[in-house]
Amino acid sequence: MIGSMVHSVLKHTGKASLAALAGAAALALSGPALAQAKYAWTFQTSETAGEPQFKIKQDWAKNVETMSSGRIKIEILPTGAVVPANQTLDAVAAGILQGHLTDPSYFSGKNPAFGMIGNLVGAWGDPLEFLDYMNFGGGEAIYNKLVEPYGLHLIGAAATGLESFPTKKPIRKIDDLKGLKVRAPEGMVYDIFSKAGAAPVNLPGSEVYTSLEKGVIDAADYTVFATNHAQGMHKFASYPSYPGFHSLPMVAVDINKQIWDGLPPDLKAILQTSVDAMAYEMVAKLKQLDLKAVAEAKKDPNIHIIDLPQEERVKFRNIAKQEWETWAKKNQVTKEFYDSVVQYLNARGLM
Repeated sequence: MIGSMVHSVLKHTGKASLAALAGAAALALSGPALAQAKYAWTFQTSETAGEPQFKIKQDWAKNVETMSSGRIKIEILPTGAVVPANQTLDAVAAGILQGHLTDPSYFSGKNPAFGMIGNLVGAWGDPLEFLDYMNFGGGEAIYNKLVEPYGLHLIGAAATGLESFPTKKPIRKIDDLKGLKVRAPEGMVYDIFSKAGAAPVNLPGSEVYTSLEKGVIDAADYTVFATNHAQGMHKFASYPSYPGFHSLPMVAVDINKQIWDGLPPDLKAILQTSVDAMAYEMVAKLKQLDLKAVAEAKKDPNIHIIDLPQEERVKFRNIAKQEWETWAKKNQVTKEFYDSVVQYLNARGLM
């Protein structure tokens, strides 16, 4: 907990003095002496109850209760428990839910910036890059500029991991994508694969397995390696790219803004610190599952895992940047996000 406290102080105050650290620790640990109000909230997630991320989010709620000495109790519900996944934004704003932990891309119909921030296809080579950008590169401030007019406030950003790329044909360079029939939902990812020379096919996730099996598609934008492997995708798509190179969804931990504005400072600090800790825990635990699945897959002589070279990842990122530029023109928030991310990536030699 103390390690998370230090991270939160550095992130939210920018000060690293011993006095600042001690003050923040005292603030969080002496909550009951500062205020006696208690809160009971319901947050809905975007996962089913059986997924690993759901358990991690439940553990986050338990951690918040412990850190707040029982002053905050959060019930975590699976996707669809109260409203469909694409309606939690409205439900939190209306107070039907008090918060959600979800991919903002679900709300792209309300504002394209939700889709762009929720999954900037091709941008991130590692989830830690994304978290660094959100925490210290200006991403959280831009997201709050987007979400607060809808009546929500971002407590903090988390991420799952880079999605793998299951494919029937080996992709050792970006030119190998030419003509590849790739399952991709409509939107940014569809258009970026088109720009890379692939032939995207818009299919629901429920049809990916059978479409790979029957040869309707050659590859799929789907999910992380461990899930692909567990579902048997690699029986038909035996040249998976791992680590992935194209997709890394955000997990936004949002709360009703009126509730947030009314919280005492110590509870705000506890929530921020706890989300920071959960974000890194989620990345680590999901990577463990991926590595276990990769080790298992390597024992199968029919599965050939390909790690796309760094120079090819940069090539894909620059192709993706052409589509980012198109989205940047949609409104002021998409423009600000585009400028901010490109500056971040250029400063780190990632473009």
